[in-house]
Amino acid sequence: MCTLTLAWRVFADAPVVVAANRDELVGRPSEPPAVVESDPRVVAPRDAEAGGTWIGYNEHGLLVAVTNRWTDADLAGDRSRGLLVRDALRHDSAEDAARFVEREVEENEFDGFNLVLADDAAALLYEWDGHLGFSRLEPGVHVVVNVGADDAFDVPEIRPDAAREQAANARGVRAALTPKPGETAEAWLDRAADVLSDHEYGVCVHGDGFGTRSSSLILLGEAGARYWFADGPPCKTDYGEVDLEAHL
Repeated sequence: MCTLTLAWRVFADAPVVVAANRDELVGRPSEPPAVVESDPRVVAPRDAEAGGTWIGYNEHGLLVAVTNRWTDADLAGDRSRGLLVRDALRHDSAEDAARFVEREVEENEFDGFNLVLADDAAALLYEWDGHLGFSRLEPGVHVVVNVGADDAFDVPEIRPDAAREQAANARGVRAALTPKPGETAEAWLDRAADVLSDHEYGVCVHGDGFGTRSSSLILLGEAGARYWFADGPPCKTDYGEVDLEAHL
């Protein structure tokens, strides 16, 4: 997944609200969101090749999501970043999952990643490029892409032009999704869906054998969780609400 937009503690009834596009090889198989763990209950789509996921949440209200991180570092990448997400989702809180992630990068080799852990108490960002960067996110809207988050971007020598374009796109998405006075979480997600599908913002990607494969809208609030999923590029694929009762 290459564009992750998080509204954390912006809406009174929904502390964690996310809109995200996943970019991937067209031929890489995946499965739509379902219950993939039962203790705790975890809802996530699944990468059918490696068995992990790029985004998901659990019954404790913990959301975990990952993007690739472009870096000049030569990383082994022996373990799947998607499995790191799935393993983190077995924890009760963002803080507990954070300690797990810190141990994992000491014991396993991963390719570069940006990893977000968020619940009602904390929103944490880890950035791995051979060294583990860490920051606590303040309440507000945050946009994470392959080159960083918000206004903190690293331009690698391997693809400087694409990196600068991504940074500009992220800034545009963040500005467009500034919450409006009195806006609800669902109304914000409706706007986010429009932004993620609008090619003006550059985050719905179409390439030769690579592009935006799916899009997720997730709301974790006092009344429970809701998940809308587009199983294809959102510019031409409708979002449908995931029937969580079907997976009980």
